[in-house]
Amino acid sequence: MDELIIKDANWNILNNWDTIIAIKDLKVKWAPDIKRGDKFKNIKLTDEGWVVESGKMVLKTEFFKKI
Repeated sequence: MDELIIKDANWNILNNWDTIIAIKDLKVKWAPDIKRGDKFKNIKLTDEGWVVESGKMVLKTEFFKKI
């Protein structure tokens, strides 16, 4: 079975429990907005190739880079 490879905005490969940082300001409904430079620790990969989970949020990888 092929394993899904998920990459950040800079094409770095992401793994479970990595820390990522926002590369731009993002508007979020029903939660505080995400500002450039905000860190998200201990991300969890999903079955979709373009999103990761952090806490209760689902984040598009195109707006984040690996630290």
